[in-house]
Amino acid sequence: MLHVDILTLFPRICEGALSESMLRKAQERGHARLQAHDLRAWATDKHRITDDAPYGGGQGMVLKPEPIFAAVEDLRARVGAERTRIVYLSPAGRRLSHAVAQEYAENAGHLILIAGHYEGVDQRVIDHLVDEEISIGDFVLTNGAIAAVVLTDAIVRLIPGVLGDDASAADDSFATGLLEFPHYTRPMEFRGWSVPEILLSGHHAEIAKWRREQALNRTTLQRPDLLDEPL
Repeated sequence: MLHVDILTLFPRICEGALSESMLRKAQERGHARLQAHDLRAWATDKHRITDDAPYGGGQGMVLKPEPIFAAVEDLRARVGAERTRIVYLSPAGRRLSHAVAQEYAENAGHLILIAGHYEGVDQRVIDHLVDEEISIGDFVLTNGAIAAVVLTDAIVRLIPGVLGDDASAADDSFATGLLEFPHYTRPMEFRGWSVPEILLSGHHAEIAKWRREQALNRTTLQRPDLLDEPL
């Protein structure tokens, strides 16, 4: 079972997503346990302060190291997993990809995701606590809670049994290095637009060939950068 703990100042941002769709089903089926925690619970002063002004001046606030270290140590002890990986969601991190998500899914255990806010976290958290930084893209969010949910979803859906049909993930965009082929469903004709005849033929080998060609064409037109890697 994969156990994911998200540390954030805004757990309610995460709770809705973690309790819906495949993430909910993954927990009901015993494949994952997903929780969002309010970092303020580990602050020790009466006002539950988790941030302070940066040394050296500058804009914004920085998340303090004390509550983060205390939270990670507490959650690690509660789960008692042999291996806990601490991930900080950061623009400076390794870019999230299908391969990265697959790597995490294949090593299911205990993940603690630290969601930054303001100007980020005290550097000592990164230097002495975090195992890896992950970025979900070259843009900045208001806080890392959304990024933590994105990472969680990308990982959990790749755990065998979560999607019901494990072949579903194998055909996803990026799983084969290409974008996914086009999909069609009923009605066979809609506003004069018909489903391609090949999909109605019943010839599975020809359908597979068509889908491969369509995936390659779509990738060439829309994401040619993906073709830089060997297929």
